[in-house]
Amino acid sequence: MKLFSLSVLLLSLAHQAYGQLPQPGLGQTTMVMYMQDIAIGPNATVAIVTGIKGKDWSYNTFGTIFVVDDPVMLSPSPNSQVVGRAQGILTASDHEGKNVNAVLSIVFTTNSQYSGSTLEIQGVSRQRESYKELSVVSGTGKFRFARGYVSLQTVSYDAVTTQSIIRLTITISQP
Repeated sequence: MKLFSLSVLLLSLAHQAYGQLPQPGLGQTTMVMYMQDIAIGPNATVAIVTGIKGKDWSYNTFGTIFVVDDPVMLSPSPNSQVVGRAQGILTASDHEGKNVNAVLSIVFTTNSQYSGSTLEIQGVSRQRESYKELSVVSGTGKFRFARGYVSLQTVSYDAVTTQSIIRLTITISQP
């Protein structure tokens, strides 16, 4: 029994590390993906839409609103397979500039086993913390009725290119 349990654990870990994503279903599923975010330049994947008149618009300025369209990949490598896009809105929602309210959809693309499905993520992202947790509030397609959480951890940040690689560990339950 111990050998069987160890085998299942090892297969599960190997499956999640840079391989195909696990099949969602009854019970709990954990997936690891990587979001690649670029803040400035012609290939920017996040952009300021608006803010409070007369104030600087930034992640630290209350009332600034951003749109996001980040590629979601299987590994942190820029050459990794794209399995979807993280699309949504970020709002600087704290007068002290500490928090951003995030409403994101992970939209799975046609080159993914979850093609046409989405995961809906919402919550407060505490900008100055290296580990952040947001809620998975719903989903569509293969993720219908999903509930859970996503942890976000910055893997790398290049200040010159403003490129961030963020590890998403998504844990969901479905009925």
